[in-house]
Amino acid sequence: MTNQRAHNLRRLLRPRHIAVLGGRDAEVVAGECKRIGYDGPFWPVNPTRETIGGFPCFRSVEDLPEAPDAVFVAVPRDQAISSLRTLSEMGAGGAVCYTAGFGEIGDDGAAYETALIQAAGDMALVGPNCYGVINYRDKVALWPFAHGGKFTGRGAAIITQSGMLSSDLTMSQRSLPMSYMVSLGNQAVLKIDDFISCFAEMPEVSAIGLHVEGIRDSRLFEAAALKALENNIPIVALKTGTSRIGSELTVSHTGSLSGTDEVYDALFDRLGIIRVDEPSLMLEVLKFITVAGIPAGSALAGLACSGGGATMLADNAEKLGLSLPRPSAKVAKDLREILPLTATVSNPLDYTTPIWGMPEKTEPVFSTLFSDGYDAAVIVQDYPAAGLDESKPHYRNDSISFLNAAKAHGMPGAVCSTIAENLDAETRDFLIERGIAPMQGIGDCLKSIAAAVQYGQRRQDILAAPPPPLHSPLEPYSGNAVQLDEVASKKLLADAGLPVPEALFIEGDLPPNFSQSLPQSLNYPLALKMVSPDLPHKSEMGAVALNIKDRAMLEASILKMKDDVSRHAPTARKKGFLIETMVSGLVAEIMVSLRRDPVFGLLLTIASGGVLVEILNDAKTVILPTNRGEIDRAISTLAISQLIDGYRGAPAGDRDAVLTFILDLAAIMTRDERIDLIEINPLFILADGVVAVDAVVTVKD
Repeated sequence: MTNQRAHNLRRLLRPRHIAVLGGRDAEVVAGECKRIGYDGPFWPVNPTRETIGGFPCFRSVEDLPEAPDAVFVAVPRDQAISSLRTLSEMGAGGAVCYTAGFGEIGDDGAAYETALIQAAGDMALVGPNCYGVINYRDKVALWPFAHGGKFTGRGAAIITQSGMLSSDLTMSQRSLPMSYMVSLGNQAVLKIDDFISCFAEMPEVSAIGLHVEGIRDSRLFEAAALKALENNIPIVALKTGTSRIGSELTVSHTGSLSGTDEVYDALFDRLGIIRVDEPSLMLEVLKFITVAGIPAGSALAGLACSGGGATMLADNAEKLGLSLPRPSAKVAKDLREILPLTATVSNPLDYTTPIWGMPEKTEPVFSTLFSDGYDAAVIVQDYPAAGLDESKPHYRNDSISFLNAAKAHGMPGAVCSTIAENLDAETRDFLIERGIAPMQGIGDCLKSIAAAVQYGQRRQDILAAPPPPLHSPLEPYSGNAVQLDEVASKKLLADAGLPVPEALFIEGDLPPNFSQSLPQSLNYPLALKMVSPDLPHKSEMGAVALNIKDRAMLEASILKMKDDVSRHAPTARKKGFLIETMVSGLVAEIMVSLRRDPVFGLLLTIASGGVLVEILNDAKTVILPTNRGEIDRAISTLAISQLIDGYRGAPAGDRDAVLTFILDLAAIMTRDERIDLIEINPLFILADGVVAVDAVVTVKD
């Protein structure tokens, strides 16, 4: 984004004056501006109407008093292009192009979109084919439908790639304080990263919510996300459209382990972005962060006025990695003295109904529990429904006791209903005004707290060791990709100095009595493999024999292998046989794969290896380049890492050698852009090194 366009984006977001082009839709925008409270100059442009929304119309954009900061465009396609050209020449700031019929329809729509981009010049253009922009802070609604939401001094900025979802989010009954809402549409000019970068600098923005269908430029997105991270503006992302990588990877295990969804997981993890899978959870996470803040750690204090509520807190916290430390001996003693006899001192604490709604009793209990020092606190309260208000003061009293105690101890706090709808709007507003997050549903509440904790910890790690800039994705390749056979694949590794087994390749059929004259470097037990470009999964076709202990067993294995392959893959081309020394001292085996992605560049997938690779689905994808520590962290997330570290007293594997091997493998891919895929399965991890036992390499033809 150019400096001029960045300046114009700020004009669009916080305009001094607004122009609207169109008829019925412009009328709606006028009404939405009135609804939100906009009181600045409003200039409708329509050659056939006298007024729109009670405002006098101008015949054309040339008749406007001056170049408007913000324009809402809802006129036919050709008129939209010509009007934007004139507005750009006048020096207008930015525009929301509600008009559709551009790149989203294919055919000649792309040409129209190109013309629209050219017409806009340096204007900040949102869309086309979008709902627009709402600025809750300055009461501006460039929005063609009824909308909800409000600003309470600081709030979340939400950016969506779906118009209807953005409208739905404004209508939610979650009381999320909001600063901005943006519907991106086609992103012809302004992209998702432009808004992230802009919002990351705005003091009224507490966090950024993203609805992501796809990312066009991973490097620009990364730069914007890291800017937000540096400024401590958390990003919460809802990713939709999680289809798997297509048929080009079916020859390897990588395609089943690292599809599109796993790559976005890797991207969000790399950048400290919180990922959610439901719009409601996105709103709850944003609400907790906006109202309560980021906890310093994972130690949680829980309160409930029933054993059931306390148990549900404990159950959910345990699953999410939140700790509930027991009260210290002193605090436990003090609590027993001020709690009813029926209460059990614990965390979560059921403070029991005999003191419910009595602030002179509950506040000392809450404050005493909190004196042990926790990172956050939550109390379970389901407020009564409308018409059952006689007990509401008791709930309110406990809320006040809780917020007073939490504030006194400097802790982020949340009042959480067991069931989402059991926290009414008045109560939500009451709590937000006092800096306590009104969280709706125990599960989403604790997921939100856990997400905030993980964000804080991840942010520290990333700022301490920022990721290297992403590689530029390669230009799309229209030729064929060719899979090398195992001999050629391992030669590529060996030539780069990577460890492979001692081996002998015999081209064609095996000569008579060959087993009597094997090289002295090949020691029994041996492995025998048939070499063929048509057998990517050799073990399934009977093309692998292991633990061959002597010459007779070797000869028998050859006969059986020929028969098995002829039955399972009769058309497979047979290049020859590979005989290898079996690797001993195995601690664990993993799969290591590197491949190129058209958006994100170079991807690394690490998984439990061998024949169980897809059954276990124990895999982690990382976007390269990255540092040694991040690869080590990725391995630590795998179940197989327990074996690598020495499970139940067994010898540990050479973890350092694993990291070195992966970095060296990445260097091969970085140097040679012809290589599309390298998959090592398995990579044997030994106590003092690693060995690539099998390899698949795919190169551009």
